[in-house]
Amino acid sequence: MTPPSRMRTRSPLRELLRRRNSRDNLDRFIPNRSAMDFDYAHYMLTEGVKGKENPSGLCSPSREAYQKRLAKALNMNRTRILAFKNKPPTPPVDPFPHEMLSSSMHQKKPSRPRRSIPQSSDRTLDAPDILDDFYLNLLDWGSNNILAIALDKKVYLWDASDGSTSELCTVDDEDGPVTSISWAPDGQHIAVGLNNSHVQLWDHHAGRQLRTLRGCHRGRVNTLAWNNHILTTGGADGGIINNDVTIREHIVESYRGHLQEVCGLKWSSSGRQLASGGNDNLLFIWDRFMASSNSPTQWLHRLEEHTAAVKALAWSPFQGNLLASGGGGGDQSIKFWNTHTGACLNSVDTGSQVCALMWNKHERELLSSHGFTQNQLILWKYPSMVKMAELTGHRSRVLYMTESPDGYTVATAAGDETLRFWKVFGTPEEVKPAPKSEPFAYVNRIR
Repeated sequence: MTPPSRMRTRSPLRELLRRRNSRDNLDRFIPNRSAMDFDYAHYMLTEGVKGKENPSGLCSPSREAYQKRLAKALNMNRTRILAFKNKPPTPPVDPFPHEMLSSSMHQKKPSRPRRSIPQSSDRTLDAPDILDDFYLNLLDWGSNNILAIALDKKVYLWDASDGSTSELCTVDDEDGPVTSISWAPDGQHIAVGLNNSHVQLWDHHAGRQLRTLRGCHRGRVNTLAWNNHILTTGGADGGIINNDVTIREHIVESYRGHLQEVCGLKWSSSGRQLASGGNDNLLFIWDRFMASSNSPTQWLHRLEEHTAAVKALAWSPFQGNLLASGGGGGDQSIKFWNTHTGACLNSVDTGSQVCALMWNKHERELLSSHGFTQNQLILWKYPSMVKMAELTGHRSRVLYMTESPDGYTVATAAGDETLRFWKVFGTPEEVKPAPKSEPFAYVNRIR
């Protein structure tokens, strides 16, 4: 008979770990032996106490002053016997008093406080039946602050504003599982790619399916990318299709270059350049203005430096022609490209499979998610590529990653069937109210 604990059904997007109160981790103080003076402690417990309990009469003022100076010189003005931490070092004496310095030397730019990066996830939700497939894209956070995740044949929505969960759709067995999802820029519509080569378009507000895009591919749809009303799809057949969702005959352009299935698609912020990565270890840069509806479009750059599948792609928010790409298990590198010239600017060996990349919108930093062996997140400082933090928690490769609309929180999902949220990019700054101006402040007073 199945134990009762296993008979309970798993609820998707149920919170697994709750944050602990800082008071729950209190512990007793343990004295630090290296910071204690045992000779002084013995004196205070014996002779020192006798002197206080049995005063030997009154001292002259000069002798009392001498004893105070002597105690200060010998560091005997201490009241504690047990020490719990080392005494902080005495600050060096400034040879130049502050009043002697000119005012110009004090006019320094205020230094920004160093950001604290939490080493553990802020929240963890259950994600049962999520597919552990490197080539799929099953997680996306919309501009409406609603996160969509595909769990086998179902798509669930998690509202970050109130933590509520709802089911968007369940596809039929012959059509599923869901292989890719992507929110439209308007935050109302969402595209759902299927294993049967079709793409469904849903209206989130109305909770209904609007249409199905057919004839795009001959296999599953691995990846989706929006460019305004153009939905670009990448399939297991190696094809890339531009679909205009506002017209009946939706296929408007096609890109041919990949020899195996496409697993990564990203449009630049300008909407002009498209980056695509595939299982053929190739990275392509396509120019939207070179697209043709009559024949497959010729690529702008064909980049062959990666030695494994290229899924992780991220355009820099600070430089329009800067692209970061990550290679799979046989490559394990992050490469940076000038997409105008096709030149590789830098390559960094990460030591593990690169599954996803995400730029910080607020600082020049790049976040990467990885597979075997540590299944970690790494935060890099750009362009030095110095590691700022390594975050662990997932027990399987971190295949899917997306960020909140404000760009501060990152969500990751892995084959360990958990969805985790990380405050890796900081917290939003509080907006200070503008000072109230006095009405007619600049009007001359009438005497």
